[in-house]
Amino acid sequence: MLCWNKKLCTLAVLLAICGCIGIASGNLRRPAKVGLVCCKAVSKAMIPSGIKLIGYKHQNALSPCVQAVLFFSETEKYCSDPTARWIPRKMKGSALTSISTPSSTATLDPV
Repeated sequence: MLCWNKKLCTLAVLLAICGCIGIASGNLRRPAKVGLVCCKAVSKAMIPSGIKLIGYKHQNALSPCVQAVLFFSETEKYCSDPTARWIPRKMKGSALTSISTPSSTATLDPV
């Protein structure tokens, strides 16, 4: 009887070790931080001409995000209503480029 308990305990310890190794190695495959750049509200207000914009990105509506055009400056992000009349002029102006994935992962507040 003692032999059976010893084998059972050894098996339990081995399974626990394998489980810990599996969990630890699985964490290496996951990203450390998953962020979302998302406008939850937009503004039709024009971005002041004194702000130097470096790019823009179209955002599709997928809850909680709303349909938007995000404009990026060096330090700020602006959530703009894509139906605002000034948007096409701003997107074509002064060397703006379409940004596929912005570097920041912070959730945006409406401007």
